Amino acid sequence: MPVSPDLNDFIKNITMAVYVVNAYDIHDFETFKGYPPRVAPLLLKYGAKVLAMDTTPTVLEGIPKTMNAIIEFPSEAAVHNFYNDPEYQSFIHLRLNSTSNCTMIILKQFEKK
Repeated sequence: MPVSPDLNDFIKNITMAVYVVNAYDIHDFETFKGYPPRVAPLLLKYGAKVLAMDTTPTVLEGIPKTMNAIIEFPSEAAVHNFYNDPEYQSFIHLRLNSTSNCTMIILKQFEKK
């Protein structure tokens, strides 16, 4: 039985890999140090992979942030499920209270045609 084009687009959008790009300045390292060990297992729970992370990136333009990361998730739904997970919400304050100038965006993977 053929699947409708609308349903195909819907399935593609929820299953195509996406990339979360984070950049922020850490101003309270003591508080922040509690964040990575708690977030790492939760990322794994949602199928995420940290593709790149750097606290001293090579600058091509602009002013770099203290923390820069690219994280691959299996779908945009997985990103939202991760972000809204009650466990994540229980310690997100560690990042929010220890950082500033945060940018967190979701980029969609190029579709091969």
